[in-house]
Amino acid sequence: MNFSYYIAKRYLFSKTGNNAINIITIIASFGVIVGSLALFIILSGFSGLRTFSYSMLDSSDPHIKITASKGKSFLLTDKFINTIRDNSLVANNSKVIEERVFLKYNNKEVIAYIKGVDKNYNQIIQIDSILDVGTWLNPNFINTAVIGNGISYKLSLGILNYGNPLEIYVPKPGVKFMTANNAFSKVNTQIIGTYSGTEDFTNKYVFVNISLARKLLNFDKKRITAIELRLIKDANADLVASQLQKQLGIGFKVQTKEQLNELYYKVINTENFISYLIFTLIVIIALFNVIGAIIMMIIEKKNNLKTLFNLGVSINRIKKIFLLQGFLLTLFGMLAGLLIGVILVLLQQKFGWFMITQNLAYPVELRVSNLIIVISTITILGFLASKIAGSSINKEFLEK
Repeated sequence: MNFSYYIAKRYLFSKTGNNAINIITIIASFGVIVGSLALFIILSGFSGLRTFSYSMLDSSDPHIKITASKGKSFLLTDKFINTIRDNSLVANNSKVIEERVFLKYNNKEVIAYIKGVDKNYNQIIQIDSILDVGTWLNPNFINTAVIGNGISYKLSLGILNYGNPLEIYVPKPGVKFMTANNAFSKVNTQIIGTYSGTEDFTNKYVFVNISLARKLLNFDKKRITAIELRLIKDANADLVASQLQKQLGIGFKVQTKEQLNELYYKVINTENFISYLIFTLIVIIALFNVIGAIIMMIIEKKNNLKTLFNLGVSINRIKKIFLLQGFLLTLFGMLAGLLIGVILVLLQQKFGWFMITQNLAYPVELRVSNLIIVISTITILGFLASKIAGSSINKEFLEK
């Protein structure tokens, strides 16, 4: 057995005659356990939160959205349609007409967006997962709409309110002399469903049949504002978007879901990184206890170290003893913390002890990548802490 490892293990697991050193060692071990546990729990929590947030975006945004580079709308051409259909990675597509509108119900008003969708739209996003109350749009009933919970709350508007319809207004283009009668195009709709999702999503859209949106905006049959795509399973959205962009040219803007929600993704990832840095700082503070425990052990074992030095053991090998001792102390503390962390994450997944709302447990996710991050972080910091503590040993110290 390696000499330095053997001595380091004896020093780590044997009690010293000084109770203060024993207490400091226990505190150092506890600090590493808690630090490892906290770092792993935070990373698992953010992984779960990120996955949950992304699943919410799956219900509100397509894999790829194609819009005009200039202007709000464009005409569908045979070349455009064939380009989409010929791509084997595109599972389905839906035509969309989207415009900013003015909503009025009774005496309440709100600004939102109308989103006219065709019958394929429920193949693009997971309608069933977002629809809270009522039903989705039926092409046979044109003057119907599905609104977000946020809009429903602002207008005090529920489903199937037969008394007064939801009035949707949009300014008429090209009107030179605007009056109260000719300034806006208007349609009346009956609310047949409400949907949930992120706050921005539920406050933004009123879904209607695409034929109603055409009527409101006076679009011809081939004019739309966007076409949304759903890709086949495991398709690379960035690669498909790049291919379509080259084929369609600069007249169109092809964006993936990540590009459509670039700010949202940046915020989530930045919060995750900042939390990692904060809890890494806590681990660093905890490792000062490891440095203190090793230095106290060096002072306690000074006579033994002199004996080893006089017997011909080199300074570097003596330093290695305490390097290994600190490393083992960190390693065992890290493994204990990770074991507790994995158990807590599994229990949260199974029983949902910590809740965000009455019906929603805080999402956590057990990922190998998080284990690797914690192990790498604690191992590197533990090695550096042990190295710093062992550097106090030199020839002058042993000869005093």
